[in-house]
Amino acid sequence: MSVKREQVLIEALPYLREFYDSIMVIKIGGSIMSDREVLDTFVQDLVLLRYVGIHPVVVHGGGPEISEKMARFGKKSVFVGGLRVTDEETLEIARMVLLGNINSSLVSLIGKHGGKGIGLSGKDGQLIVARKKAPIVVAGEEAPIDLGWVGEVVRVNPEIIMITAGKGYIPVISPIAVDGEGNNLNVNADTAAGVIAIALGAKKLISVTDVEGVKLRPEDPNTVISSFRISDFRRMVDEKVITGGMIPKVEACVRAVEGGVQSAHIVDGRRPHALLLELFTDTGVGTMIERG
Repeated sequence: MSVKREQVLIEALPYLREFYDSIMVIKIGGSIMSDREVLDTFVQDLVLLRYVGIHPVVVHGGGPEISEKMARFGKKSVFVGGLRVTDEETLEIARMVLLGNINSSLVSLIGKHGGKGIGLSGKDGQLIVARKKAPIVVAGEEAPIDLGWVGEVVRVNPEIIMITAGKGYIPVISPIAVDGEGNNLNVNADTAAGVIAIALGAKKLISVTDVEGVKLRPEDPNTVISSFRISDFRRMVDEKVITGGMIPKVEACVRAVEGGVQSAHIVDGRRPHALLLELFTDTGVGTMIERG
């Protein structure tokens, strides 16, 4: 073994000790899942985490694949405030993609790499109970826009996650929720991951995405901010450091930390083993959001 490898293992030791027997909620975005090689490496990291005594809980999105499937059916994707307007047909397509395609593929890959994955949705055991999100007021529109079957989380019942994770499984969760009448609702995956992390008392929330992290200059990958405190979030939005699609992603992280999660991280899943580098090295590779 080279000296470099020995140093890596020694550097990881205090983190392995600190995180042993802890829960980590890991949200993976749909854009990462479209690259089979990237996804394969990510799943290897998940299985390794489980074998060193950490309990990973995966929440996945599927936006790009849902949009692609909708286009095949001749439907146009419409977003308001970063949320997909979801009529009944769109909801059925989302269920098909999230539960039938992505969830089962992730579970199969976990098995391929020697782990035990189990597919869940927010409906199982009433894991995510939600209500229809109220119509959104949009500047320039005369009336509020109804988002359809888009869910706003009311509560999380984490018992089924605790049972399966405690038996050595890696839960893989689709963000399809249920309301009090048994209706399905489409919940934003970042939001779902955040509230699940709070309910589980997770050590960390990690968002695996297709950007390097939060950057001082969004166009410059060399300006990634290694960490910031939740009290800085609104200022960074006002100063246009955090913009566009990063706002709801970082906002979910901030809310998780406010809810008791120790820290939240945004990492670039396109980088091989970014998950391990963020967790087990002193410098990390993404952006950490912490209390304060």
